[in-house]
Amino acid sequence: MGWALSKGDTVRRVDVRIGVTQTARELTFEVEDDQRKDLSSRVDAALSGATDVLWVTDRKGREVAIPAAKIAYVEFGTSEERRIGFGG
Repeated sequence: MGWALSKGDTVRRVDVRIGVTQTARELTFEVEDDQRKDLSSRVDAALSGATDVLWVTDRKGREVAIPAAKIAYVEFGTSEERRIGFGG
């Protein structure tokens, strides 16, 4: 059974930016705050050579594969609260 957010609930999200070598643009997406630690661990594994590809799933369910050898930098933004519902 699913659950729904009610008026006044907050969702914490983190902005993530990944720079890719030989590309002028960076990848920018949002993940839920509780996924930050897992993503950070997977980035560490990719940068250390433990895995060849970093797979990232954003909050909308889109998946992106990034070759580990092409990662130039990874930036995690600060968590910010976003109110869900009407009013405020």
